This record gives sequence, structure tokens and C-alpha cells, in this order.
Amino acid sequence: MAYAAVGFDLLTALLDTWSLWSDVAGDRALGMRWHGASQALLRGRRYRPFEEIIRESASEVGVDAKRASTLLRRWGEFEPWPDVPPVLDRLDRTRRFVVTNCSRKLGRLAALERLGLDPAEVLFVAGSAHDVGGAARAGMDVYWANRGGAPAPTDGAAVREEPDFRGLLETMGISV
Repeated sequence: MAYAAVGFDLLTALLDTWSLWSDVAGDRALGMRWHGASQALLRGRRYRPFEEIIRESASEVGVDAKRASTLLRRWGEFEPWPDVPPVLDRLDRTRRFVVTNCSRKLGRLAALERLGLDPAEVLFVAGSAHDVGGAARAGMDVYWANRGGAPAPTDGAAVREEPDFRGLLETMGISV
């Protein structure tokens, strides 16, 4: 299918957030537990400011409040996953947008734009299992960049699942 636009999840599909969570936590395993706890606080719940979620999830996994504040202070330091820039370059003629479930304050760091399109015209690129179901319920096809090898969600299915962006261009109908 040819899509009129592609939407990207900011914090897991486009950006390597895991490295900063791990750096601030002082340990990769603890950083990933902290990140996982933050994701669990998002699933199936009403919106809450992401700053609160970061602090609450830190407490749940034994990360002190000072480190949670450090993560928020360093929020703009995320780097894109290595496979993302070359794929985005190839999508130069495709309308693109970014969505995020962090706060507006944190989301502004990514220069977000809004597009008015029918959901069926959009391929959403998810980075988390819970984003697959949300985008599917909104009527979008979903490409899931399942970088962590998470189990499939129960509330939606992706049209394609890969461990990174390697199949995105083909899914968009762009020759590779």
C-alpha cells in the first residue's frame, strides 16, 4: 500500500532513550528496569505528565529522586538509533510526523508538527508494544520496530515487525 504519510513514535522508534536511562541509573540493567517501569505506568491509563511517571517509576525500581531529576534535565541528549537517519533521508518525499506520550514541555524538544490526514493514509512506526495497539485502534497500519524483542501486544497487530527500521522502506513501497 502507498501511504500518504508516516508517523513515528518519538521516544522508542526514533530515539535511543535506553542509553540515557541506563547512564543516569548507573547500570544498564537498572536503567532498563526503570524504563520498563515507566512504560508499565503508561499502558492503558489516562494521561499523566511524563515527569511524574519518571519519578514514580524511579521510586518503584529503587532509583533515587536525584537521578530522576538528572534524567529530566538531560532529556534533550537522546540520539537517534543508528539506522534511523539513513531511512529518514530516503523518506524525504513522504510527509512525516512525530507523536509522543511525554509532556508537551519535553515533546517540544523534538519540534513536533501536526498533520490532518485520514488514519488509513498513515503508517505509524511504533517502538513499543503498547503503541501498536493504540495506533491500530486509531485506524492506522503499524510498523513495529521491536528493538527489544518484546512479546506481541494483545490489543493490536502490526502489518510488519522487525528489530529495527530495516523493512520500513519496503513497507512504504520505496525500493531499497
